Amino acid sequence: MTIRVLIADDQMMVREGFSVLLNAMPGIEVVGEAVNGRQAVERVHELAPDVVLMDIRMPELNGIEATREIVAADGTAKVLVLTTFDLDEYVYQALRAGASGFLLKDASARQLADGVRVVAAGEALLAPSVTRRLITEFSRLADTPRVAPAARSAYGELTERETEVLVLIAQGLSNSEIAGRLVVAESTIKTHVSRVLVKLGLRDRTQAAVFAYEARLVTPG
Repeated sequence: MTIRVLIADDQMMVREGFSVLLNAMPGIEVVGEAVNGRQAVERVHELAPDVVLMDIRMPELNGIEATREIVAADGTAKVLVLTTFDLDEYVYQALRAGASGFLLKDASARQLADGVRVVAAGEALLAPSVTRRLITEFSRLADTPRVAPAARSAYGELTERETEVLVLIAQGLSNSEIAGRLVVAESTIKTHVSRVLVKLGLRDRTQAAVFAYEARLVTPG
């Protein structure tokens, strides 16, 4: 299946550049562009893309708020945040808003295409430098639990094995790596991951990782 992509960035050269790069990749099609966050929200409703490449600093509605609206209103589109600003506040805010991944704009064409595929498949995607900063941010917020009571109640519904899988997701392990660690089939892990997401009401693995840190199931560092 072809992955349909919407590019949201206020710079025309960036939009055109990404469009050329992605359209040249097999299995990926750029179906539209948006010049600001408000237009991005509207285009998602009109075009139903699988993945939205979202800049953070845009006029009218920034990328973080646009991501929050898209996630709240749409059950399928995944947001991959792209920015030149490698700053803690943006990483954390974007993920809490519902972004499924975070890449810097200096990523190569292959990294960008791979990122789109990973996010479209429901996996988590964080640039290495971003991951380090994210862990630092969680450490800073360790004394301020942010998981809502309802979510904490849902966490109690997880089985011991599902909780174990959730912790390993937060540690950055893939399904195959988790399967190897727990000595079970990868298909079994996929089932566990799906059940974790359903029970906690989460969209994808990125949100599961955020939940695990905020619920203090994982200690940063």
